[in-house]
Amino acid sequence: MSLRSTARRFLAAGVLAATALTVSGCGAITSENSGSSSEDGFQLAAHIQDRIDRGDPLRIKLSYHDPSLAFAAPISEGMERAADELGADVQLIGPTGGDAAQQVSELQTLMQQKSVDGLAVSSSSSDALKPVIAQAYNAGIPIVSFNTDNPDSEQMGFVGQDLAGSGAAQAEELLSVLGEDATGKVVVFSVDTGAGWSHDRFGGFESALADSGLEVVGPVNVGNEPNAAYNTVESTMSGQSGVAAIAGLDCCSTTAAAQWVQQSGNACEIAVVGFDLLPATAEYIERGVVDFTISQNPAEQGYQAVKVLYDFLTEDTEITGVDTGSEFVTEDNLADAAVEG
Repeated sequence: MSLRSTARRFLAAGVLAATALTVSGCGAITSENSGSSSEDGFQLAAHIQDRIDRGDPLRIKLSYHDPSLAFAAPISEGMERAADELGADVQLIGPTGGDAAQQVSELQTLMQQKSVDGLAVSSSSSDALKPVIAQAYNAGIPIVSFNTDNPDSEQMGFVGQDLAGSGAAQAEELLSVLGEDATGKVVVFSVDTGAGWSHDRFGGFESALADSGLEVVGPVNVGNEPNAAYNTVESTMSGQSGVAAIAGLDCCSTTAAAQWVQQSGNACEIAVVGFDLLPATAEYIERGVVDFTISQNPAEQGYQAVKVLYDFLTEDTEITGVDTGSEFVTEDNLADAAVEG
């Protein structure tokens, strides 16, 4: 089954405006960051100001929750494009496998060694990273979140997609594929059901289907390893009947689900919808296995995460967050879409 309508190619995600920043006397930068633990607002670290005054290349690190994921490749490409354009010293870091404790430890080491001038973090666990985000903020290191939001933390802005909004949009578009009167089960998969991004996206998806005739099953955790993900999809689906659709909440659960649907011969019976546009996802769209996917423009996330920090440090530009948007990719507009990774 293949989606033939692209009436909503572009998701009107909510504006992700975050912290309003103002410049005060003597060069101090203050922030009206709600929930800030610092009553006096943000104070840029002296050693960072010294590097700015000397004209040293600014060291900006993007901490991604699992650089081994295919989604990290286009993020890195966007980051490098910003580095070339701005003359910044940038690096993508993070723990292979998505270990939150390792991510926290790596960030704390950077702060202790004073080897970073600006931080952007994409967390595997929002709760785990809130304390270290506060540590960076209070240490005078400008910090934003990208790709995955950390609301109610000390982040100074968010660069990425409205996750709950994208989940709701996925559900609404699924209804247009199946028909408003559709019934049956929708089985939902995620590479990490415990992650904040997964929770937010699923919340939007589930809420949007609350008044429909569809029964949401899941989300089911499949993990990051491709073979294990496929096996989990296979075992989950063997225990289900009356399935109308499968929804992946990310790049890799989507491709695992599509692989199962194709190999089981259910491409004409079960709709598959997901997120991100990996090469494999594009192939499944071409074959009519995946009805649509939602691209969240990871290259732009990498680029903008660097740029908002660089502009803040060099020009006192306020950090308001950047909505990198979403695009529905179907068979009809696949040729014009940018493959991610």
